[in-house]
Amino acid sequence: MTLSNANVRAILNQVKSPSGQGLIDSDLVRALTVDSDAIRFVIEAATPEEAQALEPVRQAAVEALKAQTSVPVSAVLTAHGPSKPVPSLKVGRHPTPQAGPQSVPGVKRIIAIGSGKGGVGKSTVSSNLAVALARKGKKVGLLDADLYGPSQPRMMGVSGKPKSNGNDMIEPLSAHGVTIMSLGLMVDPDKAVIWRGPMLMGALQQLLGQVAWGELDVLLIDLPPGTGDIQLSLCQKTNLSGAVVVSTPQDVALLDARKALDMFKTLKTPVLGLVENMSTFHCPNCGHEAHIFGHGGVADAAKELELPFLGALPIDLDTRLAGDSGTPIAAGDCDMAQSYANLAQRFIDGGIV
Repeated sequence: MTLSNANVRAILNQVKSPSGQGLIDSDLVRALTVDSDAIRFVIEAATPEEAQALEPVRQAAVEALKAQTSVPVSAVLTAHGPSKPVPSLKVGRHPTPQAGPQSVPGVKRIIAIGSGKGGVGKSTVSSNLAVALARKGKKVGLLDADLYGPSQPRMMGVSGKPKSNGNDMIEPLSAHGVTIMSLGLMVDPDKAVIWRGPMLMGALQQLLGQVAWGELDVLLIDLPPGTGDIQLSLCQKTNLSGAVVVSTPQDVALLDARKALDMFKTLKTPVLGLVENMSTFHCPNCGHEAHIFGHGGVADAAKELELPFLGALPIDLDTRLAGDSGTPIAAGDCDMAQSYANLAQRFIDGGIV
């Protein structure tokens, strides 16, 4: 008997997983191939321990199919993610279907902070802007969406795995008046995230919709650099209020920043403004001002593109030291903290937040 893909899925869904659901309903089946000469599929678990426990289920699935067809049937077990997953959260699962862009309950505005390339200080700007807005009295959330290289746990000084609230929702952490969530809090910090695109999309979907963000004035999303899967999924699947692009003044960075701006335009995401980071350097010994990466290039680009220029931030050693220590410079009272306070005020005065 020849089975169709739908037939195979129906048979597999009759095989129960440890949760009591069918294999298909449990979202455990991957890479299903149904040909005239063979049926192949993968059963993917969250951890190696879960994969071992699923061996009887794998055997049952193979036998169930063999009973209905004469073609060879093969199935393999695989695992991904941390060995001890967060309760009620299968990190990196494939995304679930949704009917268009979704809002985040309780969150008034969602703002993506992006850059065309890495190394321009986007994550530093994101963390310090979040703290500066919180000090202005705003209820602020910070989502670290740089899933391959999450840095916000270190920069915001948070650690420990978030816990489930018992309702399949994850309780975020908080620091410096900001509510924080990052994939870096849920995986081994020393292990690389080696996931396929669909797993990343599923993880992003969970970090937005399965986290108990509470009532927020704004959720800032620290994007990875570039114009990849995360940016595409976020713009298409989430009701973004808009995006802010961070760049240094140098020509190479601006070339890539323009690509990020074009991506947001193509995806119909409003660009709320541009920020020039590492704009000037003031020598702490003699006070001399140097333009290491140039100066004013982002302001000129904003004028040319008829976009708001939100401000210029100096390059500063104390900012780097503060980020490495887990206390953003914006939490203090120095000149750089005032620079971020001024940036936050522009966001408020401009109606962005």
